[in-house]
Order: sequence, then structure tokens, then C-alpha cells
Amino acid sequence: MNLLQQSRKIITTVILVLVLTLTTACGNSSNVAQLDRNPNQPALTQGSPYIALERGNTQSGQSFGDWVVQTSKGLIKDAYVRDNNKLGIVISPQVRPNEVRTLTKSLVQGFHKNFPNQDLTVLVYAPDKKLILTAQYDTQSNQIQYT
Repeated sequence: MNLLQQSRKIITTVILVLVLTLTTACGNSSNVAQLDRNPNQPALTQGSPYIALERGNTQSGQSFGDWVVQTSKGLIKDAYVRDNNKLGIVISPQVRPNEVRTLTKSLVQGFHKNFPNQDLTVLVYAPDKKLILTAQYDTQSNQIQYT
């Protein structure tokens, strides 16, 4: 009798594992995808022309990238921070060519306040994702060089 009870427990366990596996694998995963998605990043569809990257590869970089996009009032479409010393931004079509350098200088100053004591680089991309300006901040000279 003991062998019969043990066999029944094993079979019940195997069936339970199969049911849970199939339910998880075949269930509606769109709810999970919605929960995992960062609300600050746009939803991606298969036809999306541009895939948004993470805003930073560190927590402080992620926070600064989010802050840049949120406070730009639509002037910056996307931003990313890498290694806490490189900021890349994609400007919107609302930014006129004569405003790019002023916007970049403001970003360098804010970036320096958040990540002091290191040389910084700000890369500015046009709405079509082509690099249009690079600003390099040197901590020793306290100067910004534009290329």
C-alpha cells in the first residue's frame, strides 16, 4: 500500500509541474511585458523605426537621462548616459540650428554638477539620429571644446 501512495504522489507532482509549465508558457504574456516596461520609455512595436536604449548604464546615469528628457519640455526626444561621463541626446525638430550650441552648453553644465571631477562628453544627435555636435568638458581648464 505504501508503494501505491508514493506512486500517486509522484504522478500528482509530475502532472502539477506540467500544468504549471504549460500555463506559464502559453499564458498571455502581454501583462508581464507591460509591468516590466519602464513607463518613461515608449512602447516598441515591430514597425518602430527607432528602438530606445536604456537611459543609463548606471543607476545615477539612468536617473540623469530620465531627468534630461522629462525637463526638456519636448526639446530632447531621448538621452543616454554611459559610464557617468558621456551623455548622448537626440534633439527634436523644434530645436533650431542656432540653439543647439546653447542647449549643449546648458547640458554640459548640468552634467558637470551631477558628475563632478571628471572630463565629460556630450554628443548631440539630430532627429534623424546623425551626430551633429560633440562637446568635451575638461575639468582642469574648466573649458568646453565643441567639434
